[in-house]
Amino acid sequence: MITVNCNLCGRDEYRVRFPATAESDALHVDAFRCTHAGYGHHPQIVECCHCGLVYANPRWPTGTVLDAYTAVEDETYVEERHGRELTFRHHLRQVERIVGPADGRALLDVGAYIGVFVEVAAAAGWRAQGVEPSAWASAEARRRGLAVHAGTLASVDLPAESFDVVTLWDVIEHLSDPAAELERARRLLRPGGWLVAHTMDIGAPLARLMGARWPWLMDMHLYYFDRRTLPAMMAAHGFEVVWQGAQGRYLRLGYLASRVAGLHAGLGRAARAAVEGLGLHAAAIPINTGDLMTCIGRRAH
Repeated sequence: MITVNCNLCGRDEYRVRFPATAESDALHVDAFRCTHAGYGHHPQIVECCHCGLVYANPRWPTGTVLDAYTAVEDETYVEERHGRELTFRHHLRQVERIVGPADGRALLDVGAYIGVFVEVAAAAGWRAQGVEPSAWASAEARRRGLAVHAGTLASVDLPAESFDVVTLWDVIEHLSDPAAELERARRLLRPGGWLVAHTMDIGAPLARLMGARWPWLMDMHLYYFDRRTLPAMMAAHGFEVVWQGAQGRYLRLGYLASRVAGLHAGLGRAARAAVEGLGLHAAAIPINTGDLMTCIGRRAH
């Protein structure tokens, strides 16, 4: 494990927000699956005394984290494709209200996983491609004929100022160096291009109410932004934030029951039994608890 300074202001003074719950420093690749239900299992989480950014510290080295994401496989995510499609169609409509319609413009999805958003965006008229570190996930995307490169923004050779929109859906919280990633995204955007970042909001009422029981406190999450720190980081790297708001997602009831089980085994069993008994396992419903947010910013120069 390594100790790191604040990624927003660079200072090293912090207070402990949530003590570590992990029993050892060992990293398990399975904990880095998007659908992993390891709620409440995490390294120490601290808050910067100067800018308020919340982050895991100490944490695993960058190379160790990247190796985990390169190796991870997640068949459950494939099973949840329909819910993700509904979610991304909804999100894309909001994005287009801000940035305008596709009109054949170029879009890059960072952390594209199996390419669901790339496919949704392409169907809406965007020239969409993605970048994804998981060898398994990027191969799944390419099997569907999607342009998803295996690697990261740091490793994949993409032309500067070649995209009109760069998206990071549930990605920035996983990065070892979010500030550097925003700088890479800015270089890839044309002047006036748009950055879209979606992540958890640790300042949301639900997060404050639940405290240490907030389910998004997990091994895989290295940063916990709120409606102040995420716009501040975007602004520090050349983006003018023009919109931010809470956005939920669509979940299959069967999958939702499995998430409940990750929080409380008894309730999870009851939820599963109810969903399966009513034959609603595959039904997808919209859920917005207010603790997931999207920020949209424009490249300022």
